[in-house]
Amino acid sequence: MGTQDVSSRSPETRQEAQANLLKQAFDHSEPPIRISVAPEGYLYQTDAILVRDEYVARIQQFLDGGEPLNNRINGLTVLSLSGARREEALAALEEIDREFGVGVATPNHVLSITQATPTPSSHCPATEPEETPATDPDPDVCPGRQAGTGVLVSVVDTGLLQGASTQHAWLTGVEGEDDPFTTGSVIPPYTGHGTFIAGVVRCMAPASELYVERVFEQAGGLLESDVVLQLYDALNRTPDIISLSAGTTTRNDLPLLSFEAFGRRLRDYKGIVLVAAAGNDGNRGPFWPAAFPWTVSVGALAANWRSRAQFSNHGGWVDVYAPGEGLVNAYATGTYVCQEPPHAGEQRQFPRGMARWSGTSFSTPIVAGFIAARMSRTGENGRQAARKVLGKARTQAIPGLGAVVLPCPDDGVDNDHLACRCRHGHCRACS
Repeated sequence: MGTQDVSSRSPETRQEAQANLLKQAFDHSEPPIRISVAPEGYLYQTDAILVRDEYVARIQQFLDGGEPLNNRINGLTVLSLSGARREEALAALEEIDREFGVGVATPNHVLSITQATPTPSSHCPATEPEETPATDPDPDVCPGRQAGTGVLVSVVDTGLLQGASTQHAWLTGVEGEDDPFTTGSVIPPYTGHGTFIAGVVRCMAPASELYVERVFEQAGGLLESDVVLQLYDALNRTPDIISLSAGTTTRNDLPLLSFEAFGRRLRDYKGIVLVAAAGNDGNRGPFWPAAFPWTVSVGALAANWRSRAQFSNHGGWVDVYAPGEGLVNAYATGTYVCQEPPHAGEQRQFPRGMARWSGTSFSTPIVAGFIAARMSRTGENGRQAARKVLGKARTQAIPGLGAVVLPCPDDGVDNDHLACRCRHGHCRACS
């Protein structure tokens, strides 16, 4: 099975531009990591595979070589193909599938907050950050000022912009690893993504505790094996909710082996819930890890909040939809140069540290924040609150789409003290 080289010519599509950014970032990592794009569109490590531990020795013998790089993921080993009979991952996997069966080994996929492919699919966020004159977030901060009290949300993303927690009142007290950006300079792609997400969580649950992990450093991407190790670290903080706005499509649509291992680990932590973005392919195909049954998978509603955003993935594996088009929240201050056609080279100015952005990346923290708000009112743990939120969401489902969570709180708990503050009159409680 061949791969497509998207770095040898000028980008023709948004997805090619995104793939180029990721490939170049991995090329310049230390040590450099070779990344390829599969014909189906996902990105993967070119010269290594993931193997179930019980098959490692047999596959090494079958391939006449291969060197374990690490086995820090329970039950799973990253196997380098350097010196093996097949040194390219997809070519090796075709033979492994025939000899040992499908699912014994898989690519080491790249998870990305901008799922980049050379095909017209899989882009998350759905847009590059857009200028806005707004100084307040949209959706606005919920009036229930104690919502989220005592709840810790871990945002696994690009870190927290320095100064964001003092510049924006709704981010006061938010902590995290630094998103390494100097205010006023040229804003790199995907900078501020984690800060924007943290802002959305805080608007839904103003009193929640937030820690923003800096995980996606390579132009918004990271190998799945490394993402899971970072999630293990996040678990050490014992959060109540993990918000993950990243993912990938996979070879043969199979589940990510690394996240199968993470799911087993997560079961040992009572009550922690993982809320994951459903991705922006605009189709019904599974997007991982959101497609796992033990996650809360979140699709995006359009700007009118009454239909699916065109870019959002959908289907029976998506648990719930929340607003994800044209949200406004905290961002970097400086100049952003667009990377993607048709706006490549266009300069956008962000003097107020605010941006308008779209994608399932941003519908995800609405649901995470909604769960946090419910937890503080009911005493439920993360998984219990998530089940109740989804139950209520199904009662207000949009026909032909599915369950819906809207920022105006209405989850069956006493919310009489909360007043609707949506700006456009498109919330059902305001219509």
